[in-house]
Amino acid sequence: MSSRLARLLVPALLPLILILAWWYASAGGSSIFFPPLSQILERFQELWLFALVPEHVVPSLQSILWGLGISIVLGVGLGVLLGLNGYVATAVNPVLQFLRYLPAVALLPLAIQLIGIGQEMRVTIIVLGALWPILLNTIDGVRGISPGLVDVARSNRLRPFDWIFRVVIPSASPQIFAGIRASLAVSVILMFASELLGASRGIGYFILEAQRQFSLPEMWSGMILLGIIGYALNVVLMAIEYFALAWHRKARI
Repeated sequence: MSSRLARLLVPALLPLILILAWWYASAGGSSIFFPPLSQILERFQELWLFALVPEHVVPSLQSILWGLGISIVLGVGLGVLLGLNGYVATAVNPVLQFLRYLPAVALLPLAIQLIGIGQEMRVTIIVLGALWPILLNTIDGVRGISPGLVDVARSNRLRPFDWIFRVVIPSASPQIFAGIRASLAVSVILMFASELLGASRGIGYFILEAQRQFSLPEMWSGMILLGIIGYALNVVLMAIEYFALAWHRKARI
């Protein structure tokens, strides 16, 4: 019981210290750019619990979830195909590497021109950036399947469907989840960036408008909310990974 309590308290210790330090350091401050934390939290409560949730939070979450979901489907699907076919993977590798290092943010002006300002554009930008960690990790995971598993599958004459969904994807799933974790962070960043240029609502739009109007407590409250959302999504993903990869942890014991 004490060890479980320690595991819960230790990760919360540093954030608590930082919050207390911020609270006391800003309590007597007079800078308009760094308002007191008490004022920021007051505005946070007024705005985000729960007045502006439907207008700004829901569209941002929808963009992240749609973009990440499409990236997972495309990344895992294409990654399995390329991982199983080394010749095709070698042929398309230069194109993949070029697209991988092309910043999705740089495509924002073009996406606005072609798709317009709306959620479709934001989801497209997120997919263009979040796809690559999942795709490349899936390819590496598929290529790293143990030769012994391949021999067992051939000797048992597994059907292609069973081979892919019972051997290939489960064996590559640790690296697939590593790619998804990286893509989640990319999705949050691109959601914010796309809302700065191409949105009329959303957390990024709210923060930009608050900055333009010199409403600094409101701006800081939006930034805190963005961090909370990113942390919460990461916790949910870690919980899914924990249960999905339970077999992997047991196999390593």
